Amino acid sequence: MNLNKPVIILLNKPFGVLSQFTSDSTQKNLSDLIPIKNFYPAGRLDKDSEGLLILTNQGKIQSRISHPKYKLRKTYWVQVEGIIDQEAMALLSKGVKLKDGLTKPAQVKKILAPNVWERFPPIRERKHIPTSWIELSISEGKNRQVRRMTAHVGFPTLRLIRSAIGPYSLSSSKLKPGEWKKVHYEFPH
Repeated sequence: MNLNKPVIILLNKPFGVLSQFTSDSTQKNLSDLIPIKNFYPAGRLDKDSEGLLILTNQGKIQSRISHPKYKLRKTYWVQVEGIIDQEAMALLSKGVKLKDGLTKPAQVKKILAPNVWERFPPIRERKHIPTSWIELSISEGKNRQVRRMTAHVGFPTLRLIRSAIGPYSLSSSKLKPGEWKKVHYEFPH
């Protein structure tokens, strides 16, 4: 690796792992996956969410990835309860009013189920209620925002996978859950 370019770590965070290196309990955390010191998450994924997490050892990079003023898009594959309709997607694309304010407009489209790993434990399934998938991109990061947005429009999130952060994606990195790799950091313009 070129020593002049900053390095980041791309991680495919599994379901049930905390986005931190320590915890007060027996809960799995990043120290169970990454044996490297002095790297910290640039943003978070809650314990129940999966997918791409970027770690860095430089505060400036952490800010450029996670701070909303840089408008770095985060893209998610979201499995929702029910067959999502155009009305709900239109509301998401305009922004929805949550308790902590109006969300910025999202980019949203219906997708086929992505080719991803099985989740353990699997999502809850209801015999007579189908599910559907959307791809949702946002440029802000309110607490549990995607889950609250889909619930607000009547389609609760059952599974949430962050597929991309700016130019970095699970598709291009080919990381399986729990896998990570170092890459050169290129700030997107």
